[in-house]
Parts: sequence; structure tokens; C-alpha cells
Amino acid sequence: MILFSWHSFWPILSAILYAMNMCIAIYASVTMILRRQDPIKTLSWTAVMILLPYLGIILYLTFGQNYRKKKMFSRKGLADYRIKQELSAEESKALESTPEILTGDLEAYKKLICQNMRNSYSLLDYNNDIEFYFNGKDALDAMYQQIAEAKSHIHLQTYILENDRIGSKFIDLLRKKAKEGVEVRLMYDDVGSHHIKKKLVKQMQEDGIEVLVFSPVKIFMPMSKINYRNHRKILVVDGAVGFIGGVNIADRYYYGIYGGEWRDTQIKVTGESVFSFQASFLLDRYFVQNHKLHISRKYYPHIEMGKMSLTGKMQDVYAQIISSGPDSDWAGIMQCYFTAITSAQSHIYIETPYFTPNETILNAIKTAALGNIDVRLMLPEQGDSLMARYSTHSFVTELLEAGVKIYFFTEGFNHSKAISVDGRMCIIGSANMDARSFEHNFEILSVLYDRECAVTFEKRFKRDIELCKKVELESWKKRSMGQKIKESLFRLISPLL
Repeated sequence: MILFSWHSFWPILSAILYAMNMCIAIYASVTMILRRQDPIKTLSWTAVMILLPYLGIILYLTFGQNYRKKKMFSRKGLADYRIKQELSAEESKALESTPEILTGDLEAYKKLICQNMRNSYSLLDYNNDIEFYFNGKDALDAMYQQIAEAKSHIHLQTYILENDRIGSKFIDLLRKKAKEGVEVRLMYDDVGSHHIKKKLVKQMQEDGIEVLVFSPVKIFMPMSKINYRNHRKILVVDGAVGFIGGVNIADRYYYGIYGGEWRDTQIKVTGESVFSFQASFLLDRYFVQNHKLHISRKYYPHIEMGKMSLTGKMQDVYAQIISSGPDSDWAGIMQCYFTAITSAQSHIYIETPYFTPNETILNAIKTAALGNIDVRLMLPEQGDSLMARYSTHSFVTELLEAGVKIYFFTEGFNHSKAISVDGRMCIIGSANMDARSFEHNFEILSVLYDRECAVTFEKRFKRDIELCKKVELESWKKRSMGQKIKESLFRLISPLL
């Protein structure tokens, strides 16, 4: 009689499992190499899968796959998207055949304009008016007022919607407008807004609100899909007025944090770019509902161009709206940042709460500074994530050595995602300057080819410098060894996430 011995069987099972782990790690590594992915990411993931048996495989399946290549979120065959492709192609050809269309500052950014048309199918829009909001409170007040004035429809998309005072205030207003007969659609990301209760969702639906939960996390959901989130913040009211920027809907955005204000940048747009906001929202709705909304003229109403702005001054702001994500053929937002940075002749002002750029953007910034461009980078002194804070700090030394001026915002939290170049153009949106925004998240931003907009942002940037602590290279090098070790470790992990 042969007795089963766990002690004798376990080494065999352990060896089999380890061999399976190594086979999977080798297969995944070869796959990444054949796809010609970033070599740093490929080597990092290979090391993780070998040095962390079993756990490394789980992490790779969750965070490591490139779905831009796999077209996991494909929009191919969607009629609206094909139309957008065709229009951008026609506009691009028109610019090539009649370059005189681009005059003044537009001519200086012809390369960027054409690039955005080709990689993101972004049209060159004309807008009557752009209004800036430089903190969460002002932006949320303006959005609330615009929603209250809605007559036809409200399309509100956010990454974070909390069950707090501000969240409840907005939800109550949306329910009120829905009861008045206004079409209301609310879209939020399931991870960013995980506090929203099913009971509240049911109440909103009973009041007539179409609640759209982007990529709900479920028990048997493929782990890889959990990593791809919708980070866009869009409000469209009556198809005529739109908001985008970095502001979510929660108390901290309104009342501030860390003993100071929630510094953010949001814009209100009146003009053709609102149609691009609308298209982005409706295409995201298509992902959630898996069927198109019947498009009527009310979603794309006639906008009288060339009218007086709200400030009483005539404006003609040209802009492009860039939507990028795992569904995109190209990393459009990252490429837009790169071309904007490398086009600088005088100065570049950057604000971002999370700074973990890939080598392309990092080298573009350092090269600009080495080329005697005045590059200024504003970061929050206190972050809302230890990983983001330490990985961001890991880049400070080499940036300072290249000549980049770095400022830590000390009066609250600076959540702005914005760039201004040469006082002639600026970029405002939801995208951080990190790998997650470049590769994993659905993001949106506006490229404003307008001196007045750029100068408006730069005036606020210079004002915010007074609320910052400038980082000096010699003192920065004296930080503790423990902090340096944490920075190195988190920097090693950051490209994987």
C-alpha cells in the first residue's frame, strides 16, 4: 500500500508551478518584444514576473498589456467616428493645398495642427469665447449655474462623483432638471466614483436621468480591463456651451485641501469646439450602452459665429480638441505635448499634479531647457498619493541639472493640467503628464491657438509662483537617503502602472 505524502509531493508541485510561471513570463516577454513595446517597460515587466513568481503574472495581466495595439476598445465601423475621420482628412488636405488659410500664430503651429488632425482626427474649431476658471470652487459654481439654465439637454461626464455635499448638490440639481423635462445624461467612471450607491443610481434613473457607468468593475471581469479608466471631465449644456479641464465633483475640489484652495484649471467654451465635446461624450456613451443615440439637431445646434463674447469683446479663438485613450490608433495626447514642447522658441510653463513622463516627453523637456528655453514646471508640494509624490520627485534632480525651474505649490493642492508655450498657445485638459494619461486612461484636452488665452494662463501661473517654494539643486541634493531610496523604488514601478 502506497501512502500519500504531502511532504514528498509538495516539492514536485512547487517545481511544476514555478516552471509554468517561467514559461508564462517568457511567453509574455517574447510577446512584448514582438510588439516592439517600450524596451524599458518590457525589461521591467520581465524582471517583475521572474522576481515575483505568480504575483508578477497577476500584475502583468492587470496592468501590463497594451490595448492600443490590440484595439480592445475599437471604434472601427462606428459611423460618427468615420465621419470625423473623413472630415479631418479633408481639412488636412485643404491646409496642404491652401497653406494661406493658416495665418499669424496658426501658421507657426501648422505642424501641430496637421499632426492632431491625423493622429486624433481633430478638427480646427472656431470659438466665440473662452472663459478660464482657476480653482475648483469657481469652476463648479459656473458649471452648476449653467446646468440650472439648461433648456434642452445636459451631458455631464466626470471621473470622480462623491456622495458628499457638492456631489449631492449637483445630483439634486440634475434630478430637478430631469423632472422639468430636460434630457439629462450622467456618466462617471466606476473606479473613480466607487462610493456612489446603487440606491442613489436607481433614484436618479426613476427621475429620468440616464446614468452611464463606465467600465463597471465586476467579480469575473478580466483583470486587464480594470486598469483602463475614463478620466475625462466634460459638461455640455444644450449643445452650445461646454466645460473641460481637471475639475471633478467632490467636496475637496470646492472647499480645498491641506489648509488651502484646490487650485485647478477649467475652461468654458462657446463655439464649434462644443461639438467636439459632444462627440466625445456620445462616443463614450456608445461604449457603455453599445448602441448609438439617435442624433438630432438639438445636440449640434446652429451656433452664430462672430457674436460678441460675454466680456463684450470680440474673440476668434481657434482650437483643437484631442481625445485619446486605449481606443486610439496613436498616443495623440502624448504626441501633442511633445510637439508643443519642441516647438518652443522662448518659454514653456507646465502645471501637472502627477509628473512621471516617458522618455520621449522627459527628453523633450530637458532638451528645451538645455537649448536656453525658459522651462518652468509647477508641482504640488503635497500630493494625494505617496507613489505619485515619490516617483515625481525622482525626476527633479535631472530636470534641475538641465536648467528646468521647478516650483512646489504650497497653498493647498495644485491639480491643474496645463501647458503654455511662448505666450501664443496653451493646452488645457484632463491629462496629467504621466504614463497613465498617455497610455491607459481615456483623456481629453483643448489646444488653444490664441495669445489672449495663453497670456491669461501665464499671468495666473506667475501669480501662483508667489505661492510656491522654488526648488534649488544644492539643497535638493541634501535630502535624506531614505527619501532617495523611496524615489528610486517608486520610479522603477511607475512605468508599469
